Amino acid sequence: MKPLSHIASFLMFALLAGAADAHVVLEQRQTPVGQPYKAVFKVTHGCEGSPTVKVRIDFPEGVIAVKPMPKPGWQITTTKGGYAQGYKFYHGTTLTEGVKSVVWTGGSLPDDFYDEFIVNAFIAEELKPNQTLAFTVTQDCEKGQMTWSETAPPEHQLHLKWPAPLLKILPKASEHDH
Repeated sequence: MKPLSHIASFLMFALLAGAADAHVVLEQRQTPVGQPYKAVFKVTHGCEGSPTVKVRIDFPEGVIAVKPMPKPGWQITTTKGGYAQGYKFYHGTTLTEGVKSVVWTGGSLPDDFYDEFIVNAFIAEELKPNQTLAFTVTQDCEKGQMTWSETAPPEHQLHLKWPAPLLKILPKASEHDH
C-alpha cells in the first residue's frame, strides 16, 4: 500500500495536469535523467480569440541537444548559446553549447484549434532527480501576446495566470526498465 503522501502528490499532479490543459502544456510531463526526450508542447488556444502566429520556447539548463521538428507552413529559427557547464552526451562527448531557444513563425493557428510544437532533446544526466524544470513559452497572436513563465510551489500552481510548462525529472531508468 502506498503512503498517503504519495497519493496526495499524485492527486495534486493530476489536478494540475487537468487545469493546465487550458494553457501551453507538455504532453509528457515527466522523464528520467540521462535520456532522450521528445517534448511536445500543446498550444490549446489563441490570445482572446486571436490566432497564434509565433511560438517561442526557451529551454531550461540541462535540456541539451535540442532539435526542432519542422511544421508545414511555419519557419523555424534557433538561438544557440553556451551551457552553464559541460554535459555528458553520447559516445563520450561533452556538450558545452547548443540550442537555447526555438521560434516557429509564418503560420497561423486559429483560436478554434490546437496544435503541437515538437522538439527532440536530451535530459542531461547531471540534473538532479525529483526536481521540476520550467520552460518559458511565448505565444504571439495577431492581436496580443502571452508568456507562459510563472512557477509556484505545487499547492499554488492552480492560482497562476500564466503557468510555465513543467517537466518533472525522474531518477535514471535502470537497465531492467528497458
